[in-house]
Amino acid sequence: MSVHDTGTLGKVIAILDVVAGSPSPLRFSDILAATGEPRGTLHRRLHQMLDEGLLENRTDGRYSLGLRLMHFASVAWARNDIRTIARPHLEALREKVGETVHFGMLTGAEISYLDKVEALQNVRMHSHVGAVSPVYCTGIGKAALARLDDKVLADLLPKISFRQFTPTTISNSDQLLAALRIVRRDGVAYDLEEHEPGICCIAVGIEAGDKICGVSITAPAYRASRERLDSWRSDLSETARQIEFELFARLGPAAMRSVT
Repeated sequence: MSVHDTGTLGKVIAILDVVAGSPSPLRFSDILAATGEPRGTLHRRLHQMLDEGLLENRTDGRYSLGLRLMHFASVAWARNDIRTIARPHLEALREKVGETVHFGMLTGAEISYLDKVEALQNVRMHSHVGAVSPVYCTGIGKAALARLDDKVLADLLPKISFRQFTPTTISNSDQLLAALRIVRRDGVAYDLEEHEPGICCIAVGIEAGDKICGVSITAPAYRASRERLDSWRSDLSETARQIEFELFARLGPAAMRSVT
């Protein structure tokens, strides 16, 4: 991820993306290789980020995200109007089906998870609020893409980097477009172990002003057969309809354009 073409803030964000995207803390050389910044410039920038609490430097010299980011994230999450409005509906849906309910928003070629209500069952999902997932192999992702205008969708497709997570993962734009035609026809999208082995979901898209969101019911594959997923379709679709209606009723189209 080269950061030479961005401003100072963009370079800071790029570094945070690199550190956040790593499964373990990174060495200076790892960040240097990932960002392409000059060594001296990166040293100064990392020190500034450490001073501001955006990064932490462990005793072994590796870098991880700073605690100040947790404060920013918690405030943003608590003040997100879309999440606040959707939350009671998500909880009601979880009570009906007993499984994990996710609520996410389309952000570029990814889905950002704004909220999650855990299953009542013993086995739960490892997903978390604030995480991002690809659009092409997740239920919410495909449900959201299906709500896009054809031109907007065509502009977005070249920005999607396809990766084979499982044997059933969609691997190119043609396969994705074929899947989205089915989603538009049926009104629901599925993830049948496309993103994570052993995990399935059914999802419905939601239009919220110029934001596109989605809600899904997710469960382990052993208790989420296609028939069971389809048995949740009516409750899921009604929940999406209620959330969509309340977003417009309480925020209005103008307000929705300013919500992040």
